[in-house]
Amino acid sequence: MKQVILVREDLKLPKGKLSVQVAHASSEALLRSHKDDITKWRSEGMKKVALKVADQKELIKYKQEAEDLGLVVALICDAGRTVVEPGTVTCLGIGPDKEEKIDKVTGHLKML
Repeated sequence: MKQVILVREDLKLPKGKLSVQVAHASSEALLRSHKDDITKWRSEGMKKVALKVADQKELIKYKQEAEDLGLVVALICDAGRTVVEPGTVTCLGIGPDKEEKIDKVTGHLKML
């Protein structure tokens, strides 16, 4: 079991902003997940991996692929109070779910 968070590289977010956006994606995906998946993920150490994508177009492509496989997704749009414009898509949380299932979508991406 694992969870992945895809982050847009083109936004060049400062470390603090990036960290908060990743936390939003992780939390929101978790809240949308089935209780049994959460329990199993917690018992295995709650593995999370942050991966990079080039831009919003690529992020949306992976969102669709994940949804097509029945994975839980959480697309994060920023409120726009600090660094980016309101509604800017920053990242995508996927899972937690079986590692093999998530890797079908994101297994080739590089770590952030």
